[in-house]
Amino acid sequence: MQKHDDQVDLSIDHILADEKLRRRLFPVTQNRIFLAHAGVAPLPSPTVDALKIEAERASYAQEASDFMEQIESIRRVGARLINANSDEVALLGPTSLGLNLVAHGLDWKPDDEVVCYPDDYPANVYPWTALAGKGVRVVPLQPERVGEITPELVMKALSPRTKLVALASCHFLSGFRLDYESIAEELNRRGVLFCLDAIQSLGATTIDVQHIDFLAADSHKWMLGPLGAGIFYVKRKHFETLRPALVGAWNVRSPGFVAQAEIAFEPTARRYEPGALNLLALHGMKASLELILGLGVKQIEARLLDLRAFAEEKLTTAGFRVIGFTNRRSQKSGITTIAIENAEEAVTQARKLKENRIDVSIRQTRTGLSCLRLSPHFYNTEAEIEEVIKILLS
Repeated sequence: MQKHDDQVDLSIDHILADEKLRRRLFPVTQNRIFLAHAGVAPLPSPTVDALKIEAERASYAQEASDFMEQIESIRRVGARLINANSDEVALLGPTSLGLNLVAHGLDWKPDDEVVCYPDDYPANVYPWTALAGKGVRVVPLQPERVGEITPELVMKALSPRTKLVALASCHFLSGFRLDYESIAEELNRRGVLFCLDAIQSLGATTIDVQHIDFLAADSHKWMLGPLGAGIFYVKRKHFETLRPALVGAWNVRSPGFVAQAEIAFEPTARRYEPGALNLLALHGMKASLELILGLGVKQIEARLLDLRAFAEEKLTTAGFRVIGFTNRRSQKSGITTIAIENAEEAVTQARKLKENRIDVSIRQTRTGLSCLRLSPHFYNTEAEIEEVIKILLS
């Protein structure tokens, strides 16, 4: 890809070596150290520029004559990110919307089973536990350590009644990265559906939907996109299996805007988009994804794992307890979580960081263990992490 405002090849090394460029591409770096991308990320300047351009155009017409082609071009970029066909991608956010479309669109029978993890982020828990009201048996996974869902644990939870396994690609607290490929391949072999909440991975690591049936992710975390713009993937062979739970003028064929006696859905993933799309935010998401794809997702993943290793080494040397420190590199992500036994101490440390213009997230486990979660992106530096540790120790 090209530099923002420059006609030169851009790479992660380029950005890190040129502080003026880094600050121009990521304005948040001008006055803050932002280490909370697992929450809501600040927008890069190419995304802001795209939003400004589209907002200016919208002041004359929100629906331009080529708006359908605009939507399809965004759909194609989203499909590239997950190695899908563009007709399998619906442009829907937030993540919970896509997950609920799966939960409410499948034909559940009494005593069907859904396997999920009750200590996942609530958006990927409630859609599945609520199915108990339909007579569905909810099978909870119970790993030894928070977030550490392994293929072996998942396979042990399966039974002849298992209809769906619903998991997150990366745990929001521990940063444990799911071996989704091994799980997906085995579930596919057994004829069990697999739904992936990918919001903590897309933009930070590669996701290939070859054996995944359903996927949902909003763009506001690692994709560096706006809130409320996202990707909902449904494998084409499941278009009839997953009934659209929401209907409207966009996903049901209505020639001449005249409602028909029978409901006939659009033949593509548009069937899951019931009404007007959040087009302005989707243009922003497209700009962010083009930045990420141009830099290379594999390169971003490698950079994040290097930052994680750096942070772990510095933190543990300083006496902090890092969750998942002994896990294999393939099980780690860009999330580094510090466990703090004293809740008041965690709040004090988080406040101290905020007063020094450093953004991290404070979280807790079900057992009440308090945590500080650091989630840098590829443009963050080792010096910024060292500054965090210096302040924590002060």
